[in-house]
Amino acid sequence: MKGLRAERIAQRIETSGNAPQARFGHTVTAISKTKVILFGGAIGDTGKYSITGDTFCFDIASRVWSRIDKVTGLAPSARAAHASCAVEGLQLVIYGGATGGGSLASDDLYLLDLRKGENEGSWMIVPVVGSTPGRRYGHSLVFTKPHLLAFGGNTGNESVSDVWSLNVEKSPFSWNKIEVQSEIPKPRVYHSACLCTTGSAMGMMVIFGGRTNDQSALNDTWGLRRHRDGRWDWVRAPYKNSGEQAFSRYQHTSLFVGSKMLVLGGRTNQVGEVVPVEAYDTESSEWMKFPSIQRFRHSSWTFDSEVYIHGGFENETPNIPTDSIVKLDSSKLLGRVEPAPRNIQEPRMGLDQNRPIPRVPRAANKTPEIRLASNVLVSMGGEQNEDTGEQVHKVPISCLQEEGKRLGVKPLPPSMTKSQTVAENISGLFIDMLFRTHDWNNLPEVKFVKTASNPNRMQIQKDSILSLIQECENIMKQEPNVIHMRAPVKIFGSLNGQYIDLLRAFESYGEPSERLGDGDIESFDYLFLGDYIDRGSKSIETICLLMALKVKYPDQIILLRGHHEDQQINVHYGLAQECRTKLDEDPSEANSVFSCLNRMFEYMPLCAIIEDKIICIHGGISQNLRSIEDLEVISKPININHMPQTPEQQTLMDLLWADPCENERETGFKPHTARTIFGNIFRFGVDRVQKFLSDNKLGCLVRSHECVMEGFERNIPAEMITLFTATDYCGKYKNAGAILLVKKNLEIVPKIIYPLNTSASSWLENEESLRLRPATPPRWKPR
Repeated sequence: MKGLRAERIAQRIETSGNAPQARFGHTVTAISKTKVILFGGAIGDTGKYSITGDTFCFDIASRVWSRIDKVTGLAPSARAAHASCAVEGLQLVIYGGATGGGSLASDDLYLLDLRKGENEGSWMIVPVVGSTPGRRYGHSLVFTKPHLLAFGGNTGNESVSDVWSLNVEKSPFSWNKIEVQSEIPKPRVYHSACLCTTGSAMGMMVIFGGRTNDQSALNDTWGLRRHRDGRWDWVRAPYKNSGEQAFSRYQHTSLFVGSKMLVLGGRTNQVGEVVPVEAYDTESSEWMKFPSIQRFRHSSWTFDSEVYIHGGFENETPNIPTDSIVKLDSSKLLGRVEPAPRNIQEPRMGLDQNRPIPRVPRAANKTPEIRLASNVLVSMGGEQNEDTGEQVHKVPISCLQEEGKRLGVKPLPPSMTKSQTVAENISGLFIDMLFRTHDWNNLPEVKFVKTASNPNRMQIQKDSILSLIQECENIMKQEPNVIHMRAPVKIFGSLNGQYIDLLRAFESYGEPSERLGDGDIESFDYLFLGDYIDRGSKSIETICLLMALKVKYPDQIILLRGHHEDQQINVHYGLAQECRTKLDEDPSEANSVFSCLNRMFEYMPLCAIIEDKIICIHGGISQNLRSIEDLEVISKPININHMPQTPEQQTLMDLLWADPCENERETGFKPHTARTIFGNIFRFGVDRVQKFLSDNKLGCLVRSHECVMEGFERNIPAEMITLFTATDYCGKYKNAGAILLVKKNLEIVPKIIYPLNTSASSWLENEESLRLRPATPPRWKPR
């Protein structure tokens, strides 16, 4: 091949098990790190083809095929040239395709759920209302949470270039045609589409090539992006005139490896032409060429740095499909021609680029370098406009029962689904009363009463609080101790009853709602690191609002346990006093709000891990903690023993109470004399964090527990960030508060709020109370 060495860059791999017949026009979809699902396609040879509707699973690690025969529900009809994509772990969707004889498959969207095991699944037709993209083949389907995007293809009469979106987090489900005011791609069929998750094209569905209505192959690249205000637009990728130009092709595949798009196989305008493997660098706008892997109408997927190609036709036998799998190592391939490093400006993509902590590499096992930039976004108190944003109704995350299963969301247990309406009503009551982000500087007074005497006033009954606690506890009972999350995520540190600071953070940096212009729950999950109560004067308002949001968005609001979520602590530090005063109750009674809250606290998760790289806890790493599994096996309810007798009890104590050593380069463990005289609380050294991160293939630790003057503080040697969201701790220290925004590429951006200039105190503490229950002073770190 001209300009390329005729070397083999891929190797055929041997497989075993119940392998599928050779085929083309099928889909292979990765549903987990080691499992892919094959569906449909055409089998046979030399014009005697038949369309199939069978389903197979391939285990990448063991290289074993298995046929999925134990399937319930209504499966899709046999089809080829359809499109599929994963919507969450162990779930995929299929749309469209051709059924043979010139006919097209229906416009139903099918969901395959394999969460019971890769050899046992259930099919269902996703219920949608309104118009659909219609019947088509040779199109693409890409999932960029929470939007399922269908683009292009042929409707049976002509190729099209329309884009349709289905939001899997809004019920009832409906397809919406995306109207774009800017330039759009040409109509096309047999193009490729994939999602970029890093670099300047992060979050974009990127399409390449395809065939036009006049049967001409294309070589253009386009990215579809969604702005924060809900607008979509197409961006044509620039090509350097002086560099290599891409081959025009169709019936190929493409996928991203980092910020580079690999284009594999396909056909051109010339029959039998050999086309190279090509890579487009979204950072430098350059194309790179490699020797050919000549396939078309095949499927491909990635596993770490390895790229796999299955089925389709080879040039030597263009009428007989193959059943082989070939593999290439993309790291070796792209390493040969990696362009020189350049200073690329980070894309805005609707996010503020403020004081970023550069990303934690997803695939790196070594401790990554994290640096703070020079700018940070801050929020100051001032006059606020009234919120006039439209409220969009959303069904809480759960089984949709008659409407069908929700896409990409774990089903809630039967005890929760049967009380769905109750949960909606309870959470809605507290959200209406307390979720007033634009009114924080002029909040109407909320009264807590036994019986509401005037429904038009801001009154919350004690029984309503108890119902909310029960709904929240039901959810937390089903949650594991360790929550695995996907970026992007917003992280909040200790709040300590600072309800106003919580509202200010929501107003300044986006809130977990669907309010137009303010809400971003469709784009971000929210993680809170504990200490919602005590010391502040509005512990009840704070915890009630967070519980209401948890009930409304159970999979997107994560509440970890802090050391104040413990009856032995909050009976002395404010919550009991507040319940006694505001609710006129005896906290010692078993059915009091105080007692019920503390029973719920015993079911809170202990840890969250973002993208398998960023571990988030309240306090610190114990000398007894070796792996994440050590936390996963602790049984609920969890009672904290303040005089620990076992390694597990000490692990829990450290998880909620331990702090880093005062000198960030200190090593080992030593008693934390500032917090206790009994030797049951420790300070941990940089070596402990480094070893734990390394052993568990993590890149960064985010914790709270300690007040820090700027709202966040980074320990560079330990790759650790301490985060504190409440401002002016105990009305004494004038510290700022902060939250962290973890972007899709794992870049961490701090967002700061400063204390208000007001004489009104939002703390229970005074000189006398601080003498009896001293506050641990903030960590002071020289600038």
